[in-house]
Amino acid sequence: MAYDSAFWRGLPVLVTGGAGFIGSNLARRLADLGAEVTVVDRMLAGYGANPYNLSQPSRPIALIEADIGADNAIQQAVAAAKVIFNFAGQTSHMDSMQQPLEDMALNQVANLRFIELVRRVNPTARMVFSSTRQFYGAPRYLPVDENHPLNPPDINGIHKLAAEQYHTLYAKVYGMPITALRLTNVYGPRMRIRDAKQTFLGIWIRHVIENGTFEVWGGTQRRDFSYVEDLVEAALHCAQAEATIGKVYNIGGHPSITLDDLADLLVKLAGSGRFLRKEFPAERKKIDIGDYYCDDSAFRTASGWQPRFSLEDGLLRTLEFYRANTAFYL
Repeated sequence: MAYDSAFWRGLPVLVTGGAGFIGSNLARRLADLGAEVTVVDRMLAGYGANPYNLSQPSRPIALIEADIGADNAIQQAVAAAKVIFNFAGQTSHMDSMQQPLEDMALNQVANLRFIELVRRVNPTARMVFSSTRQFYGAPRYLPVDENHPLNPPDINGIHKLAAEQYHTLYAKVYGMPITALRLTNVYGPRMRIRDAKQTFLGIWIRHVIENGTFEVWGGTQRRDFSYVEDLVEAALHCAQAEATIGKVYNIGGHPSITLDDLADLLVKLAGSGRFLRKEFPAERKKIDIGDYYCDDSAFRTASGWQPRFSLEDGLLRTLEFYRANTAFYL
């Protein structure tokens, strides 16, 4: 079941984290649909924001360079929005362990300030919050559904869980129309490939397009991946599906694959690069969760969404994008 494209034409929409990987793809898609898009992004150096992510959109995208907790800077945009996609956040697991208070400020405190601002000035705005599968921790069973126990393996997971719970609490107590989507291993054009801060697949892609060598730690772990265009479509479906309001959903995509097989596939599709299998570094082994793949059937049933791209298609489109735009991402 497709969502109503006409719904977005001329609609004021706010995307937080909109200069980052997922947020920029979402903002650009909304512009394609004719929405009046405003992006809020702090543009922090060393994280996912990249000015090039918003270059040459099909329609103008307004950018407010501010933290989502900066009430005065963003209040007017928040008050005007009919739909809000809250996709801001710090995603690096290791950075959170090394700088836990900064991670708290970015992922927990800023989100509470933001949702409180929405409650004050625009409580009826439809909101979709970008959450994470991360705080399930090491799975007790597979595939992981939304009823799985929560056991965050790191500081980032704890703060992300708190942020999700703020959103679900405000939906319950104040009746705000909010849905939280727990994302897993999203990849595609405009993700950070300079290093592994955003996703390990980013640094793999950098090495293959440079015909270099990347490392696969372990290799037998299974993961599922979501191509960013599919994830964007899921967010748009969610915003129009009243049945999803007040709920939390897993979002997956491709069938699970071992990291060894993923590395083999990436090198084969790229026709360049190579990889080495290595043991986990000690500091990463402590927070590794082993196998993970999700059951997202609840969201598919409630929203009518289905992913369109295979893993091979998604990787090929990603490689094509970075080969054409390498200079803007290294």
